[in-house]
Amino acid sequence: MSKENKLQLFEEQSVRTHWDEEQEKWYFSLIDVIAILTEQQDALTARKYWNKLKERLKKEGNETVTNCHQLKMLAKDGKMRLTDVADTEQLLRLIQSIPSPKAEPFKVWLAKVGYERIEETEDPELAFDRAMETYLAKGYSKEWINQRLKSIEVRKELTDEWAERGMKQGLEYAILTNELTKAWAGKDVKEYKQHKGLKKENLRDNMSNLELVLNMLAEASTTEISKKKQPQGMEENKDIARKGGNAAKQARLEIEKQTGEAIVSTNNVKNLLDKPKENR
Repeated sequence: MSKENKLQLFEEQSVRTHWDEEQEKWYFSLIDVIAILTEQQDALTARKYWNKLKERLKKEGNETVTNCHQLKMLAKDGKMRLTDVADTEQLLRLIQSIPSPKAEPFKVWLAKVGYERIEETEDPELAFDRAMETYLAKGYSKEWINQRLKSIEVRKELTDEWAERGMKQGLEYAILTNELTKAWAGKDVKEYKQHKGLKKENLRDNMSNLELVLNMLAEASTTEISKKKQPQGMEENKDIARKGGNAAKQARLEIEKQTGEAIVSTNNVKNLLDKPKENR
């Protein structure tokens, strides 16, 4: 997930967020916030609660609800779908309408999220430091974390290049990522996740060191080829993605030939953390 669209954690519960660079403000998924404040595990129940609350507030002439808008965010089915969002100020006003013992700690959390983003804007290294702390807390090795953080940087360079080529975030990035992944790994993203027994989990968080390195090679190669060829349109960009992926495929095949072991494994985060001495 990009820096602009990411999951934030409140008491180990995820909240989908979007950072608007132009307006310099966070937007939060209202369904996720409602689920936390009403202590609902089921997203459908939280959505029904929000729809009723929204209807009541509109009748009362609440401008906060009227000004809320929608953004595309990653849904549980893995697709980018429109969902109601609110900025920090709107959210603080809406919280007043929801009786919840979590209201006050949630306000504190909102302030912390905003402060950390300001810090990270002024010093980008802080974002990496916080990511390092999160992965360490989950039990990942420092070696793996270093690779993972590098992979985020490589991915950002690639998506910046795609944006330069006129590709749009969301579906078009996903199409290109599928082409690239299938070229080097022999599986598209969905197949790769199924191979590892994953559902909504992040694929890269479930890769070994070698898988991360080869994925980075594929993305870095795609970025460099794209800069040289300057493709136009989806088909040309797909062709470049396949070429970048093929560069990593050749490296994968050679390593597998030398080791006699498949690199694209069924191991996921559970295997990686349970077996610290294996390649991860």
